[in-house]
Amino acid sequence: MQPEPATMQLSYSGEKGPLFKLAFKTGLLTVVTLGIYRFWQKTRIRKYIWSSVSADGDTFEYTGTGMEKFLGFLVAIVFLAVYLGILQMILFYFGLNIMVDPETAGPEAVIGQAVAIYISLFAVLPFILFAIYRARRYKMARTRFRGIRLGMEKGAWGYVVRALGYGFLTVVTLGVLMPLSTFKLEKYMADRSFYGSTRLIQEGAWTKLYPAMKHLFIALGIFIVCGTLIAIGGINEMVGLAVIGGIGIFVGYIWFMIGAVYYSVRSFGYLMSHKILGGTVRFVAEPKTGFVIKTYIIGGLLLSLLASVAFGAVGVVAMPMIMLAEDGSVGGIVAFAIIMGIGYLVALVVTQALSLILITQPILAHYIETIRVENPEALDRVHQREAETGVDADGFADALDIGGAI
Repeated sequence: MQPEPATMQLSYSGEKGPLFKLAFKTGLLTVVTLGIYRFWQKTRIRKYIWSSVSADGDTFEYTGTGMEKFLGFLVAIVFLAVYLGILQMILFYFGLNIMVDPETAGPEAVIGQAVAIYISLFAVLPFILFAIYRARRYKMARTRFRGIRLGMEKGAWGYVVRALGYGFLTVVTLGVLMPLSTFKLEKYMADRSFYGSTRLIQEGAWTKLYPAMKHLFIALGIFIVCGTLIAIGGINEMVGLAVIGGIGIFVGYIWFMIGAVYYSVRSFGYLMSHKILGGTVRFVAEPKTGFVIKTYIIGGLLLSLLASVAFGAVGVVAMPMIMLAEDGSVGGIVAFAIIMGIGYLVALVVTQALSLILITQPILAHYIETIRVENPEALDRVHQREAETGVDADGFADALDIGGAI
């Protein structure tokens, strides 16, 4: 009987209190600096989360800095401003303008405005995909484990071309080929990733992701059936049938949202469990869909309740100023505006910090703690890699607001 292979379990030690304090404090600094500190905020939050992830006592390290993120953002925002400015001049040359008042403009101008908006959105899409790849490459380049750097090869524009192609196939097949898109795009990024000098490879088959699609297919079936009921009820003036169809559409929407989470969790588990590092180190991931959905629901409800309390407290504090403002007092109006403005921003910072500890951190911790590494002793033979150069420090991701808190 062969002995079971050695394994290394990942763990997460982050706590709600310290993370909330960090997010709240850095959030206030972001408000005070009119948003400039957000690059340092994101960096400090990443450092906390990375250092909370460990494997056999060895923790991960994040080495990025707020300054390089800020500089990357400036480069990206200048580029996007010039690019979109040129695009708008081209559209204006062809008589298309997004700045149109629908109440005074004619139908042709309104149609032209709609066309201009869609062209602008599609023109930005490649850079959103570009930002997704570059953001992952930057985080890989600034991550260390046991002092060994992770890394990722250049290839952002190759990812953009593939993402656009697979995205088009997904749309024209009404989502049937979404597993193909998910697998191929993850394989493109994984196959260009390294731990030290050792390459990561994505194995598996895209067709194996179809079981993760089952709830999305059920939701699609509900939409089709209930849409048909609504159409039949409308044509034949059968109100009851139309009402049933409407209720069914709502049920289908809820089912679709659950199905989206189910697909995300199951596809992550499959893809992670079919990655191999250096031909010997394998990973096993077993995240639970039920836990993720429960966290979203309970965390979302608690967040809504606590956010209501926070914003309600702002109203209570500002109540005396409301009375002065009603009397026409200039001082009362100014004080009311100041208190409401500051109170609203503080409540928003509190809400964002609560979202991080009630939803983001528990789900992240669950994903991490359900991963184990097989044949971990091979990691001791990995050599250091050279420091990455040419990464844009999340610049496009920050400029296009991609990536959330971490």
